[in-house]
Amino acid sequence: MGVIAATWGFVGIFSLFGFAIVRLGQISADAWSTQFAWQHWLTLVVWVLFMAYNEGYKGFQKGFSPRVAARTAYLYKNPSVLRLVLAPLFCMGFFHISRKRQILTFALTLMIFGLVQAVSLLQQPWRGIVDLGVVIGLFWGLVTLSLFTFQALTQENYPHSPDVPA
Repeated sequence: MGVIAATWGFVGIFSLFGFAIVRLGQISADAWSTQFAWQHWLTLVVWVLFMAYNEGYKGFQKGFSPRVAARTAYLYKNPSVLRLVLAPLFCMGFFHISRKRQILTFALTLMIFGLVQAVSLLQQPWRGIVDLGVVIGLFWGLVTLSLFTFQALTQENYPHSPDVPA
């Protein structure tokens, strides 16, 4: 049951982010059909670098990905029916996690939902520029999530905590 739960957790999260990359990538590609002025190019470069560093490196590589990988390995070793059914949510930290982390997870999710709604109101090419930065960060996240999950499932002493309550 642990193999199925861990696989479902990883595949569920990977699919969610992969779908977002495809969808936002299409919207971002639409921006290239408009004429870019100098401020669009400047914003594009600054935004992509900002998102690669803040979302990709700091958000995913230093925070989300190692923790999700640790929770995936924990799920592999400690499966239950509830964790199996809700494996992606468990791995992302929506339940059976420290109270502080759970509050942060829900708050971040609500913030992301609000930002998605706000960005959807932008006109091209601004929306495409914003979405391209998000795609870069999400892609970085998928790569690091895959690498950390492989490490967590194959290393005896994976150095990151799953942050589960005692």
